[in-house]
Amino acid sequence: MKPILVAAAQTETVPGDLAANLIVHRRFIDEAGERGVQLVVFPELSLAGHSAGTDALRLGLPRDAAALRELAQGCSSVVAVVGFVEEAPGAQFYNSVATLYAGRVMHVHRKIALATYGRLDDGKYYGHGERLDQFTLPDDPRWQIATPICADLWNPALMHRLACDGATLCAAPVSSAVEAVGDAFDNPRGWDAVLRAHALVYGLPIAFANRVGHEGALRFWGGSRIVGPRGETLAQSESAREELVVATLDYDAVRAARFDLPTVRDARGVPALKSDIVSVS
Repeated sequence: MKPILVAAAQTETVPGDLAANLIVHRRFIDEAGERGVQLVVFPELSLAGHSAGTDALRLGLPRDAAALRELAQGCSSVVAVVGFVEEAPGAQFYNSVATLYAGRVMHVHRKIALATYGRLDDGKYYGHGERLDQFTLPDDPRWQIATPICADLWNPALMHRLACDGATLCAAPVSSAVEAVGDAFDNPRGWDAVLRAHALVYGLPIAFANRVGHEGALRFWGGSRIVGPRGETLAQSESAREELVVATLDYDAVRAARFDLPTVRDARGVPALKSDIVSVS
C-alpha cells in the first residue's frame, strides 16, 4: 500500500467556548481533507481549553454527544483525533480524546497519567483512564494507532505497553505550556527528548500536536511535529501560530527500523522477572 499523510493541527483554543472551537476544528479538518491527509491530530482538550476541569459541569460531553457526531460528519476522508472533557455515566469526568470518522465516534481514550505537578492539576477534576486501547486506520490496517494524551507519554511503562501491544503509529494530543512544570524545567527541550527517544527505541512514528496562544498566565509554545520511526523529525512547526504540520509516513520505514532495532520483538520474549531487596550489613 501507499505511504500515508498525517498531520498535527497546531491550534489555539478559546477557553470554554465549544462553538468557537468547533469552527476551528472544522476548518482544519477541511484543510486536511483537501491536502489528502488520512489522520489529523488536535491538541489535548482542544474543544474545551487547558483549564476546562474547573468548568467540567458545563463543558462535559458524553462520547455520543451531538457536537462530536456533527464534527465527525466532516470526516469523510480523514480520521480526526480531538480533545474534550468527557462526561461518563455516573457523572464522572475524564480528560479524553475522541477519534472521529465517517460520521461517528470510533474510539475514545481517557488520559491515564493525570498531571498533578507544577501548575498542572488534572487530578482535581478528572478520573484516571484505565485502558490503553488502539484502533486501525480505515483502509490500511497495518497502521495500528494509539492516542496517549500528554503526560501519558512521560510514563515509560505506558509507552512500552502500547508498543508491545502492536502500535505502529502514535497520535499524541498535548497541551504544553512553557511554565507548566517549573522555572528549572525546559518543556520544549524535554518534549524533544521524549518524542525522539520513544520513536527511536520502539520504531514508532509520532504525530505530536501542541497548542499555541495564552490561557491565564500560561504560554503554549507549539512545536507540533511528526517524528519518524528512527527518531528523526519529518516536519515541525517553527512558529507560534496556528498551522497544519503535515508529513508522509511509510510503513516500510517502520518495518526497517524495527528489523534493525528489534526492541518490541525482544521485549515480548522477556519472561516475567522477579527481584529482591537485599540488606547488606
